[in-house]
Amino acid sequence: MLNPVVSTEVSAALAAGQPVVALESTIFSNLGLPDPANAEALERCGHAIRRRGVVPAVTAVLDGVARVGLEPGEEQRILGPARKVAERDMAVAMAQNWDFGATTVSASVALAASAGVEVFATGGIGGVHRGAELTGDISADLDALAHHPVVTVCAGAKAFLDLARTLEYLETVGVPVLGWRHDHLPAFYTRSSGLAVPHRVETADEVAAVLRGRSRAHTGVLLTVPIPAADELDVAELDAVLTRALEDGDREGIVGAAVTPFVLGRIAAATEGRSIPANLALAEHNAEVASEVAIALSR
Repeated sequence: MLNPVVSTEVSAALAAGQPVVALESTIFSNLGLPDPANAEALERCGHAIRRRGVVPAVTAVLDGVARVGLEPGEEQRILGPARKVAERDMAVAMAQNWDFGATTVSASVALAASAGVEVFATGGIGGVHRGAELTGDISADLDALAHHPVVTVCAGAKAFLDLARTLEYLETVGVPVLGWRHDHLPAFYTRSSGLAVPHRVETADEVAAVLRGRSRAHTGVLLTVPIPAADELDVAELDAVLTRALEDGDREGIVGAAVTPFVLGRIAAATEGRSIPANLALAEHNAEVASEVAIALSR
């Protein structure tokens, strides 16, 4: 059974019934945003959470130990080289004593749930890949959402995925999908994918009530938050970049977990780096909204 080490600060907050927001470590490592944007993301997300009186809890595997929350001085460790850890890899990372395993959405949600943290903030989740009817390529993130009682706050799923099938999959596994003051599923860098979310919510109290009222005790909730309007990328430009990137990836045989960094790299190059400030803005905004939900749940 997963039994992470919880940091002193996070442990004290949970014992006192204070709000806590979990964060993944992939975005802050060399697998996520490039240096120094990764350090800026960590600082901005942490500040967005703390200024609301909430405690941030970065998840990771350090020296073969699953962790929820960092001790003072450990922040630098998660900004460097890492090995990616999805939920399926947790036991391997611990058994093989990995120096730094950067947790993805699925691993972070599992760690948060095991520590009793009910809210998790990330950038975007994985989902059903285009052509999954042939390849079977469906992100483990969706299975984690269906099996851990955590509110995951995100800017939707990555735009290069099959978003319609992703919504269908979430319906099949019983995960409530909510739109934060918005009627459409966000597509990471853009505010709307054109697909309607099943339910719109206006307040954090509504989100908390959905988590408390769900019929399956093990199932989580997905709260989708559109990127702030001022930081949204141009939809037409992004669609063209995605189409070229996916076509190039197919020609080069890019599959599975390699698709995400390949496509995101192409987006960053094609937008001349404008995707990085957008990524920072949406991550910070998601942390802010997650903090509101954590406060509501703590009440």
